[in-house]
Amino acid sequence: MKTSVQRHLSAIALAAMAAIGTAAHAEVTLKASHQFPGGKGDVRDEMVQMIAREVAAANVDMTIKVFPGSSLVKAQEQWKAMLSGQIDMTSLPLDYASGFHPQFGATLMPGLVKGHAHARRINDSAFLKDIKGIIEKGGVKVLADAWLAGAFGGKDKCIKKPDDVVGMKVRSAGATFSQMWAGAGASIVSIPSSEVYSALQQGVATGTDTSTGSFVSFRLYEQLKCVTAPGDNALWFMYEPVLISMKSWDKLNPAQQKALMAASQKAENFFEAESKKLDEKMVETFKANKVEVVTLTDAEADAWRAVAQKTSYKEFADKVPGGKELIEKALSVK
Repeated sequence: MKTSVQRHLSAIALAAMAAIGTAAHAEVTLKASHQFPGGKGDVRDEMVQMIAREVAAANVDMTIKVFPGSSLVKAQEQWKAMLSGQIDMTSLPLDYASGFHPQFGATLMPGLVKGHAHARRINDSAFLKDIKGIIEKGGVKVLADAWLAGAFGGKDKCIKKPDDVVGMKVRSAGATFSQMWAGAGASIVSIPSSEVYSALQQGVATGTDTSTGSFVSFRLYEQLKCVTAPGDNALWFMYEPVLISMKSWDKLNPAQQKALMAASQKAENFFEAESKKLDEKMVETFKANKVEVVTLTDAEADAWRAVAQKTSYKEFADKVPGGKELIEKALSVK
């Protein structure tokens, strides 16, 4: 016969075992936030939605709820929101977090990435390994790599030569491009891509740079007279990975982590296949909307790189810890 104390201890043990069992099978829900239009074909949204679908199909007691279009967190606030636990995951233009880690500015540096094939080689470079080291020290993990080409757009004219932007009000995606634009004689408008349409509409900005995907998904063809497409002389490439906070990652069990990584790899492969199509889609869409489409000649691209060397590159090397070495590592990738 058990004593009342033994019965009490047995009940506690059973309750503890039940709690452990419940925890092991508890459904995990992750909140994924991003600034891009949801359900409109934006490839960055598609990437996150694909991860959510694949994870659900893996049956590992994990659900990813996607909040597109800055519906949960503002574009510039997502890195901070991951660290605070407000969100778990994001698709983020990494340069948006340069205020936390200035080295991230190298992932949107004029002329550093020359094309889509070059971006794939950058993924396996010492440069990106260093960037990912800084991301992880900052409490975040990369789930999927993504590089987007970008373009320039003018409300009243084409942007081809540095002289073309003298006196223009240019919205720029990040500090490094802002420095190049300012060095060429433009004034800078600092807003996220989701606010560019209204800025152009209201005359707050008369020019912009952003990804080719954003030129289409934010319908900028309704506000621009001319767009400078990447062509063979792309100056604008931005790293926009899918990220998860380390705190959220560490809460997942091994099966959930494995499923999330498999889903992320599938999404990365999808994005890589689609990224060049974004450039083609932008050209087609803008031409269909009677917007002039131009590309840079070798000489024009070199003129912009010369401005960038004196402004963006110099400032980054002088002011960012390890900045000079980061640029050198990126430039060494042929």
